[in-house]
Amino acid sequence: MRKISFLFNLFLITLLSLQSADGKWKKLANKDLKDWIQINGTASFILEKGIVTGTTVLNSPNSFLCTKANYGDFILEFDTWIDPQLNSGVQFRSESLPEYQNGRVHGYQVEIDPSERAWSGGIYDEARRGWLYTLESNPEGRKAFKPGEWNHYRVEAIGNSIRTWVNGIPCADVVDYLTPSGFIALQVHSIGEDKTKAGLQVKWKNIKIITENLPKYVTPYSEIIPQTSFLDNTLTEREKKEGWRLLFDGVTSKGWMNARTKSFPSSGWEIRDGILSVSPETKTRVGYGDIVTIEKFIDFELVVDFRYTRGANSGIKYFVDTEINNGSLASIGCEYQILDDRNHPDAKAGVGGNRTLAGLYDLIAPRNKRDNGIDIWNRAIIIVKGNKVQHWLNGIMTLEYDRGNDSWKALVAKSKFFNSPGFGEVREGRILLQDHGDKVSFKNIKIRPL
Repeated sequence: MRKISFLFNLFLITLLSLQSADGKWKKLANKDLKDWIQINGTASFILEKGIVTGTTVLNSPNSFLCTKANYGDFILEFDTWIDPQLNSGVQFRSESLPEYQNGRVHGYQVEIDPSERAWSGGIYDEARRGWLYTLESNPEGRKAFKPGEWNHYRVEAIGNSIRTWVNGIPCADVVDYLTPSGFIALQVHSIGEDKTKAGLQVKWKNIKIITENLPKYVTPYSEIIPQTSFLDNTLTEREKKEGWRLLFDGVTSKGWMNARTKSFPSSGWEIRDGILSVSPETKTRVGYGDIVTIEKFIDFELVVDFRYTRGANSGIKYFVDTEINNGSLASIGCEYQILDDRNHPDAKAGVGGNRTLAGLYDLIAPRNKRDNGIDIWNRAIIIVKGNKVQHWLNGIMTLEYDRGNDSWKALVAKSKFFNSPGFGEVREGRILLQDHGDKVSFKNIKIRPL
């Protein structure tokens, strides 16, 4: 059934592409590049016989050939070829502002990735939040790009919806609000001082866009691939259908309480502009501390956007039993570590990095993580199904483990939790946001049962 759905989607994309014959599409690079301007790097861009060729140069930052015009809602199509040793992308709804990192190009990018990672068609937020949509949860999409060949891309950016296809295969489905309009840009990625990559090329042709009468051309929506939403404290219709619920409404502390007092702290936590923050500057001597959900959860997928300050330490705990030992261990639970690895000493404590960001605190070190850094939003995902648990950071799984077995018990016995009988083995527990005395912020906290 899934294969049939993909074939039907491919048929729809092909049919919609053929409709370009009615003249509503605009070619963006046909006879010359007078409607484009190069920004940031010094890689070369030339147009010959309808093909734009970008060539790498040494010691240059990322180079962008940008449209002079801005585009808001549109459907964009292009064909691309890239040397298998390179990485590239096409920016859209992007900007270059003097007040933002001295004019550095930033905004959405659809990925061109011929590597074994195979994230072509994914959405990267250049010079801002990093990956919005990897293809780790879209195995069919990872097969769409054909290295060494011309590949056809389609990007539909309409309102808050951003969807992509490579060779007719759905790759990304993002809902985001950050930039409603901006230029389109072709990227030649920096190669630094790597002389083996000097002179390599990435090419584009048949670049065209449509901005009018979009309902006629838009691909009918399908739930064939996962949707990822970054709308602040708001659920999309699809998320509601899939059983997602907000644990933070962006306005009140409803659903949360102090882990010990069973009421929301009178100080130390702040809700402002849709953001829930640990605020050390507002603390009094009593009435603050860790907060937990009033509700308990069993199997679930949890999403939390978080932002940490320089040197900060915090965490997201789960399997928290606030009644254990009559409440003396109210804040004990498995912890998704939130830490400024670069500046907090705890990053070098523990064993082998098991106290660093996106790890299972004092138990399992993370791997393959991409940290967006200080004062930039990151996205944590925790998936629990029975005794199997996964941690994700910014679209990449950082660890997975099984709890309750002999290996788990041995791991706990060597940790700081060795004196906590049955640690991490409760079937049902609360979600906890940790107050570690540092400024850390949270939003878009949502959960669905599995």
